[in-house]
Amino acid sequence: MELLSPKVDFVFKRIFGTEENKDILVSFLNAVFEDSGQPLIADVEILDPFLHKDALLDKESVLDVKARTESGMLVDVEVQLWNRQDIERRTLYYWAKLFESQLGEGHGYWELHKAVTINVVDFNCIPTDQYHSTFHLREDRTGIQFSDLEEIHFVELRKLKEQSVGLERRLVRWMLFFMAKSREQLEALAEMDPAIKKAKTTLEFLSQDEEARRLYEQRLKWKMTYEAEIHGAKEEGRFEERKKVASNLLRMGLPVEQVAEGTGLSREEVEAIQKELVQ
Repeated sequence: MELLSPKVDFVFKRIFGTEENKDILVSFLNAVFEDSGQPLIADVEILDPFLHKDALLDKESVLDVKARTESGMLVDVEVQLWNRQDIERRTLYYWAKLFESQLGEGHGYWELHKAVTINVVDFNCIPTDQYHSTFHLREDRTGIQFSDLEEIHFVELRKLKEQSVGLERRLVRWMLFFMAKSREQLEALAEMDPAIKKAKTTLEFLSQDEEARRLYEQRLKWKMTYEAEIHGAKEEGRFEERKKVASNLLRMGLPVEQVAEGTGLSREEVEAIQKELVQ
């Protein structure tokens, strides 16, 4: 039976976001922190470890993994398969919500802990060749860090070149786990890392569970439908813009052929616009 993809948020949450697998999450987080020279963690408390069925069937919901470390630091991990062209704004929004969530009524600002957002993305979004980017808020000219309370990571799977980085880095092994195309690849990674071995076992168990597979396929279907709807809306918007340009050009007296060539519309579409203008 074909294995489910751990890059799908539903599967990712089942592997990394459950109490019984928090040691897997600790290993992955330390792989990210280790790669960027940040302090490692010893333990986490999984926040909202339950996979709500209503959220799973909502194509717009975000199935992320949230945790609190032993020092009080909050961490939010999200996996994105498709580029919605809003990753920067989404990341800032989620980080702000995570940071703000700490401060209840009657609490002081000095009680706020560091908040970290980690994006694992299956597309290129940061204009560098490196597969792992870490961001902090710094002063432009001196590079002085504003505070140590904010941190954002991007792990870009498609930028990884196994042959140039080797398998000695823990983050590389985890990235290869997400991208593995066969059981043999997973087996090789599992032999090198106990946490990946446990993640592989969880993935195999999920892949054999009929209900999990049904929900997985439904989640994928919803996601693909959502992306198609967004793409369609964008195409419709561009079509409306082209129609406006075509109308202006026709009013200026340009021939239909020229307008069609200039706007990318078909001759029939331009002729239909021309008929609307004379009515």
